[in-house]
Amino acid sequence: MSAAAVVGFAQSPVRVRKDATTSGVEMLVPIFAEVFRACGLTRSDIGFWCSGSSDYLAGRAFSFVSAVDAIGAVPPAMESHVEMDAAWALYEAWAKVLTGEAEIALAYGFGKSSGAELRRVLALQLDPYLLAPLWPDSVSVAALQARLGLEAGRWTEKDMAEVAARSRAAAMSNPDAQVSGPVTAAELLARPYVAEPLRAHDCAPVGDGAAVVIIASAARARELCERPAWISGFAHQVDSGSLGARDLLAVPSAAGAASAAGAGSVELAELHAPFSHQELLLREALGLGESVAVNPSGGALCGNPMFAAGLARIGLAARAVMSGRASRALGHATSGPALQQNLVCVLSGEAS
Repeated sequence: MSAAAVVGFAQSPVRVRKDATTSGVEMLVPIFAEVFRACGLTRSDIGFWCSGSSDYLAGRAFSFVSAVDAIGAVPPAMESHVEMDAAWALYEAWAKVLTGEAEIALAYGFGKSSGAELRRVLALQLDPYLLAPLWPDSVSVAALQARLGLEAGRWTEKDMAEVAARSRAAAMSNPDAQVSGPVTAAELLARPYVAEPLRAHDCAPVGDGAAVVIIASAARARELCERPAWISGFAHQVDSGSLGARDLLAVPSAAGAASAAGAGSVELAELHAPFSHQELLLREALGLGESVAVNPSGGALCGNPMFAAGLARIGLAARAVMSGRASRALGHATSGPALQQNLVCVLSGEAS
């Protein structure tokens, strides 16, 4: 197997969009054009396409088929889809490149979260026999996890507020962020609870958006990008789908994926943490020390388009490598309730 590298990344600004349908075409077409211009490519150069989205979010079966309109009918495309965050679509695309089935592959994800009551939609991913019939929404499930951490002395509400304040300050330099601006932890702690102990700033905002990443084989990467972000490790693992069958303060799937991907000694990490306390959990599970720059984009707390946010974390980590701001970076994505499933992608400025 040969090496593969990220050579292009683009994302749409995250916001509640009235001009976009749940098919995502309106969000995808502009960023496809942007990433093609940056790489000097056309649609006909893409050997494999893979998307990430959700029929549940769109409210209709096979909703991803409508998004293929953004690709175009001509020339015919080899295309696939995952019913989850597009970071997993990138994993499938990476496998295609490594096995030689494609020299250039494109992964994209999209989600119009504002088109539904997201907190209730995400209840459908829970155990269908015992949990889903009770309709515990995603924020309430995360609040249970946060409460466990508080009671165990793992963090305080001030620690959570400081994560949110730092994220919002960092997002001021990210034009695609949905939420940004200077605020102190004390100001945030004075605000009311949404689901105790979570306040609004502890939860990712509901927003619409899309992201796209292009990867290429070693034979093509350097001609498409001056400094490719080489994928030195890529892995994902999953924990039990039953909330009662696992310790919600341990994230073995994140730790296992990081170990399998060889995630030691990174300078920068983009973590997909939709809740403030989950960043604290992930920092520990992934072994990230104080010297690691975490979520310099603001992270998911400042913009969390469903099914694109995880892919965007990898794209932003790759952008840091491609721009020379980091020599080794980590992109992380999560799926499922309370950090159930985790994916880690390690990117380097040098091919291994």
